[in-house]
Amino acid sequence: VIGAYLIYRYPELLENVAYMPIEASIVGFILVTLTTEALCRTAGWGLCVVLFGFFAYAFLGDLVPGSLKGRAMAPETFFSFLGIDTTGLLGIPLTIITTVVIIFIFLGQVLLRSGGSEFFTDAAAAIMGRSRGGSAKIAVVASGLFGSISGSAVSNVASTGVITIPLMRQGGYTRPVAAAIEAVASTGGQIMPPIMGAAAFLMAELLEIRYQEVIVAAILPALLYYIAVFLQADLEAGKTGIKPVPEDQIPPILRVLKEGWYFITPFAVLISALFYLNAPPETAALFGAATIVVLGLIFSYKGKKLTLSILVLCLRRTGEMSVDILVIGAAAGMIIGILDATGLSFGLTFLLVQVGEGSLFILLSLTAVICIILGMGMPTTAIYFLLAVLATPPLIELGVEPIAAHLFVLYFGLMSMITPPVALAAFTAAKLAETNPMRTAVAACRFGWPAFVVPFLFVIAPNLIMIGEPLDIAVVFVTAVDGIWFASAGMTGFLQISLSVLQRAGYIIGGLGLLLPSQSFDGAYLVEIAGGVICGFIFLSERAQKKAVLSH
Repeated sequence: VIGAYLIYRYPELLENVAYMPIEASIVGFILVTLTTEALCRTAGWGLCVVLFGFFAYAFLGDLVPGSLKGRAMAPETFFSFLGIDTTGLLGIPLTIITTVVIIFIFLGQVLLRSGGSEFFTDAAAAIMGRSRGGSAKIAVVASGLFGSISGSAVSNVASTGVITIPLMRQGGYTRPVAAAIEAVASTGGQIMPPIMGAAAFLMAELLEIRYQEVIVAAILPALLYYIAVFLQADLEAGKTGIKPVPEDQIPPILRVLKEGWYFITPFAVLISALFYLNAPPETAALFGAATIVVLGLIFSYKGKKLTLSILVLCLRRTGEMSVDILVIGAAAGMIIGILDATGLSFGLTFLLVQVGEGSLFILLSLTAVICIILGMGMPTTAIYFLLAVLATPPLIELGVEPIAAHLFVLYFGLMSMITPPVALAAFTAAKLAETNPMRTAVAACRFGWPAFVVPFLFVIAPNLIMIGEPLDIAVVFVTAVDGIWFASAGMTGFLQISLSVLQRAGYIIGGLGLLLPSQSFDGAYLVEIAGGVICGFIFLSERAQKKAVLSH
């Protein structure tokens, strides 16, 4: 009712809010109260407690000592500002969600209901199934492909995990490891271009840059993430002797492409519209969604075909999935409004900049911990909105590249999906694998360890987000891949053969040395060279050991 009332009154109310304080306050009070209640029902009490903390600050900010002291808001100003002003509840977060995010949720639903997840899994099986540990590699590729459009790590686990987790169990992976690989791969889908769980569009809007620039910056970190998971799945397979997927379970690639080629078409349309037609993201998504709707009504994959009733179901599920994100977006708008109106944004930035003046690493570490805590239990778009507002300004103030700061908080916000104690993606995968949730979360952190390191690297070395000369970018990327490979081998305890404790320690130390970008500090290249020498020496000695074993 209040929404319908606003449709009629909003233009005049916004323009003349100073002359209609009573009406504006009443409308704002109803909107803020109902939105807060909706937040408690959809997102749970965790985010509500954060919002209530900001509400309390809005009224009592002038009593807070030190640099966090702010301007207190009168109740009538508080409700009219948060409810009516475009800096509050009806601000940028809600605008982006309604115009951009929802259409991508619909695109993901249509792909899912028309057999897209089965196509991606079959394509991954056809490509990866014949290699060592093929079942896990199928999970990594399939979850990465489907996860970029799903918008939720948990729904990605639920949709692809029902296929990949039993496949990994059948291949020989233990239940916690199978669940952990699926959780890490599904979480990574949210940072995988071109869609990045819709966070890319929000980032472009907040940074006021073209969406294409966000995609280019996100490519190498996402590749590093998936290369790391892929390598660890391979090393785990080598360590435990896991064989390729049985031949009778691997579909021929030509048959998969022949039957499911049309699933590739919406991606081609989406990317073409974005990069060649320079269409806005929401228009490109609409083109992509229209493409798969038309093709899905004509073709079928494994008996799955779109019908009018399934399209209605897609619309309904889009609405159901959008509720959480819409309400959280409205809450994020209110938090942004309070930060602006009270001056808390300046005080918080000033305080964290003071912390970071002594050491950028300390500030980054503190920000990472805050991001993991605040990100617990929230969908990707909500995580990013909240953290972009609270955590990026201090980093940018200290000279961090703006896009690197935004990617940093997105990465660590998403890591809450696999980090105990509220690792929703890991817990969902554990339920599917019928194993202990906490053991799965710990294993997921082990497999996903590069995601805790890579964000620090692209803040220190923007080469990893495609800023710099092509040769520098290539060198940093190659050494990072080598570093992840050797360090992962040390953590797993296997590369060519089972490693001794000394060899494992050497690989970890040398791998981390290779990971350190040469522009980190004066003389950092010496650390990188030393890491390469250590890893090379152990690798050659390991090869000699392997030859000696084979000769006997």
